[in-house]
Amino acid sequence: MTWWSWLLLPFLALLVLAVYDLAQRRHAILRNFPVVGHLRYLIERFGPELRQYVVADNDEEKPFSRDERRWVYATAKNENSYFGFGSDDDLTEANRVVFRHVPFPLTQPVPSTAPIPCTKIVGQWRNRPGAFRPESAVNISGMSFGSLSGAAIKALNRGSAIDGCLHNTGEGGISQHHLHGGDLIFQFGTGYFGCRNSTGEFCSETLLETISNAPVRAIEIKLSQGAKPGIGGMLPAAKVTREIAEARNVPEGRDVLSPSGHSAFSDIPTLVDFVEHVADLTGLPVGIKSAVGEVNFWTQLATYMADNGKGPDFINIDGGEGGTGAGPLVFADHVALPFWEAFSVAHNAFVKAGLADSIVFAGAGRLGTPTQAAMAMAMGVDLINVGREAMLAIGCVQAQKCHTGHCPTGVATQSKWLQRGLDPTDKGARLANYVAGLRYELLRLSFACGVKHPALLGPELVSVRWVDGRYRSLHDHYGIDASATHSAKRLGYIEEACVLS
Repeated sequence: MTWWSWLLLPFLALLVLAVYDLAQRRHAILRNFPVVGHLRYLIERFGPELRQYVVADNDEEKPFSRDERRWVYATAKNENSYFGFGSDDDLTEANRVVFRHVPFPLTQPVPSTAPIPCTKIVGQWRNRPGAFRPESAVNISGMSFGSLSGAAIKALNRGSAIDGCLHNTGEGGISQHHLHGGDLIFQFGTGYFGCRNSTGEFCSETLLETISNAPVRAIEIKLSQGAKPGIGGMLPAAKVTREIAEARNVPEGRDVLSPSGHSAFSDIPTLVDFVEHVADLTGLPVGIKSAVGEVNFWTQLATYMADNGKGPDFINIDGGEGGTGAGPLVFADHVALPFWEAFSVAHNAFVKAGLADSIVFAGAGRLGTPTQAAMAMAMGVDLINVGREAMLAIGCVQAQKCHTGHCPTGVATQSKWLQRGLDPTDKGARLANYVAGLRYELLRLSFACGVKHPALLGPELVSVRWVDGRYRSLHDHYGIDASATHSAKRLGYIEEACVLS
């Protein structure tokens, strides 16, 4: 061979690698950035060593640490999710959660599919015709088509169908990407996308038409969210594609406004009446989603519902740490209570009103890891909603470019080029693996603590280390009424759910 033939070999090798990267479907980054995308995986492989000496440790990165992301990735890929050589956490830090395992844990094998049905029946309190018990206590949080790509929505829905969990549409209407076998929670907000008339007001006929063409199990009315509580938003005309316009019932290529408040109701009585109108219209359970700011609202809402015997079938509390929607920094960082304080405010209000056993409580805001999910269920959460963790499961690398349209993995972008790297079939399977894996960890943790359902993790089994080094129960730490989370009625619901699983 001549000398120039040897120089040609590396070029041919890179060409073959580029062709392979473009053809394969498992890695979105490699399809979108052939050859150079391998640098990401090379850096990730040697990341622990580099961070140890140069950058950051495994728990410094935000909003999700390297350890948390690694656990999600490994679980989604059905790989080994164990961590070696012991914990690298500071086990004496304040606010650290400790689960009190028992000397005689439950010994029956934990099923790999980890069935954990919801302990309550959604819609039972108001006897809705469409009342149902969710098969999975872990479900996909509201992320709309528009904020996420069509490929990402398709992956989430396909994964939901495989696993049997629920897929919340987010407030962007129902698109063709939502219709791949997964059951839906149809969410709408102040823009009434998917249920609006030509002037942007709520329209009953449009709502009925929307849900008649999709497997909708319940409806969620969004008051606010943790990412941008208390404000609306604008979808610029350039982003209003034909597909997005069809899903949202808006004109293509024109700015679309989501106001800061609802036009269909303006106070608690009209909110409750609106909920009942939607439920009567559709026959489906209807709930509300909200971040928590003003405390009195929750006391007044619970009292009004108790006095009148009507209102939402479920309450979805979003913490201030929620972040699937882009928003102003001051709202993301300083508006709305963190989930733990927020949930205690809302839950305690319904305890005092005598409705805690009737209403189904959902929670969102960084609850998609075993520790956080188990804590939430111990505090009285019936349904765990996962958002960014689900994004991680289908390929997100926490690039934090969601608001720019340049998501490198095709998850949070409308770029056709970037979306092509995300294979919905492969990523759908990963989403299903992640949700089942989270439930599996919840059951393993419960069994280690001597109980057969994470909702049975009571005050004596979950503690928080206080600043003075002493431990107190999770319930005391966040002000949750422990008698309500372990009432005879709730324990009966849990026992029934365990039998069903």
